[in-house]
Formats: sequence, structure tokens, C-alpha cells
Amino acid sequence: MPDDEYETLFLDWLSKHGSAVMKVARAYTLTSEECQDLAQEILLQAWRSLPNFQGQSSPATWFYRVALHTAMNWQRKDKRRRLRQQPLWEVQAVTSGCESAEQAQYRETVERLYEAIHRLSKTEAAIVLLYLDGLSYREMAEVLGITENYVGVKLNRAKTALRELMTGDHDEP
Repeated sequence: MPDDEYETLFLDWLSKHGSAVMKVARAYTLTSEECQDLAQEILLQAWRSLPNFQGQSSPATWFYRVALHTAMNWQRKDKRRRLRQQPLWEVQAVTSGCESAEQAQYRETVERLYEAIHRLSKTEAAIVLLYLDGLSYREMAEVLGITENYVGVKLNRAKTALRELMTGDHDEP
């Protein structure tokens, strides 16, 4: 396939499935700068691997797989540096006074959820992200390379862990 056809296909897939890139990048980073860096790395890896796409999975599944594998590798490589980072919500600029109480509460809940997701294992964090994006067990299994039954087991464990982390019913490490 000529490069211009790859570019057209890539841009089409990016417009349809690109939200997965930012969701995964945000879940695996703690600062906005790192989130942008990881998103760029994911897009670079997706572009590089596009010629190897064989159509054995849907483009959405393929995008998630590339995003999750890139994020997991990035996290493993950068673990020491990441330990010194401050969470995204601690370094963000103060929001304007226009935010309603309901919006503020929603933002706080989302921030707590991402904080809790950061504390899950890599597999559990990946499953939670896929679940939040509405993928079926079959699609999650394809992305992660595990069985549908194991997706169910890991998802239940992740939900339990998230509930404990969100409500504070857990032992601190």
C-alpha cells in the first residue's frame, strides 16, 4: 500500500478511535506533559505498526492494543522518573470560578478514579479502561490476549479494588 493510502487510513482510524489514545495516556501518566508525551509515543507506534495490521481484529481493538502495550512499556521504562512526579490534579492550574458545584464534584470524582486506577496492576488498569470505554468481554480479551473468562475474573477483582481505593477501605502500602 502506498504511503498516502496509509496516511489516509491512519487519519481515518485516528478520528474514529483516537479517544482511546488519550484515555490510555491519561491513565498511565501523572502530569499533563507526560500525558502528551505518551500520547505522541502511542501515535508514533501506531503509525509504525500500521503496515503490519492484518485485519484479524477491528481497528478499534488494534488501536487499543497498540495504546496499551505502548503505555505499559513506557511505564516500565520510566518507572524511576515517574516516582518523582506529582499527580496531574495537584499541578493543574486552579479552575475558573465559573465551575458549578456539580461540575466540581464530577471533576473531583474523575480525579479520584484516575488516582485509584494508577494504583491497580497494569492488567487491571487496562481492563478498567477498556470497560469504561464500553468494550465487550470479547473485545477486551482480544486487546489483552487473554480469555473472556479471565477478563471477567480480572474485571471483578479490579472493580473490588477500585471500590476499596475510592472509599478508603484498604490498607495503605
